[in-house]
Amino acid sequence: MFREMVVVGVGLIGGSLALAARKAGLVETVVGVEADPAHREMALAAGVADRVTERLSGDLARADLVVLAVPVTGIAALLPEVARFASETCLVTDVGSVKGPILAAGDAAFPDGRFVAGHPIAGRERSGPAAARPDLFEQANWIVTPSTRTRADAVDRVAALWRGVGTQVVTMEAGWHDEVFATVSHLPHLVAYALMDAVLGMARGEERLKFSAGGLRDFTRVAASHPIMWRDIFLMNREQILRVLAAYREALAGLEAAIRDGDGEALTARLSRARTAQEEITHRP
Repeated sequence: MFREMVVVGVGLIGGSLALAARKAGLVETVVGVEADPAHREMALAAGVADRVTERLSGDLARADLVVLAVPVTGIAALLPEVARFASETCLVTDVGSVKGPILAAGDAAFPDGRFVAGHPIAGRERSGPAAARPDLFEQANWIVTPSTRTRADAVDRVAALWRGVGTQVVTMEAGWHDEVFATVSHLPHLVAYALMDAVLGMARGEERLKFSAGGLRDFTRVAASHPIMWRDIFLMNREQILRVLAAYREALAGLEAAIRDGDGEALTARLSRARTAQEEITHRP
């Protein structure tokens, strides 16, 4: 399908896509671009890429697909550079979890509609090439957020790649995507980081953590994710995150009031509603 795919950022997502595409026979050659020398060595050792370079270069002239798999602010910054090096027929896509600003930057860099803004809904707490796995995207969703400028044939070719590695393709408007993922992904990560930070700020916080069991570990599992990546997501999607954070604070205030007032009926009602919703998403096929 693709003669040469260049993956910029050969960590968990970029590395997993490269492994999966190679395994499925969807690409002939994979070239990695990775600034971290240790990650370059790991990517080659893991078979993620045929070769790995330190920076974008003339290699892009031979590519027919470029995948930007770096933190979201890096994606927006790299797009003009990719446009400078890539051939006029090369398609460009990304894997960022914030779509509005990236889509705008992509349309500006590629006014001919070759940029396809996408977001695979998959991940792990571990990062780097060593965490990459070819089955990461099986039965996952890949969300595409085209603009009015995005070419339909470009979407079709990139979507075929993602279907080939096991995903279901879902189309969303970029603004709604960012609102949804501020709710179901960005806010949970923010709350997990906040809870760990709150415990550490309490008197004898380290001692409290020694007694943590499944509850704290399960709730804060995602706080093990890469801080720089999540810093960039929080800042790029700040308006939507602040909006859903206000709703979360309102829910916390309601629980706080019920506990303070000893209102067992109100507390039970809120907990029961939350439990029902959680069971629904747990048992969703």
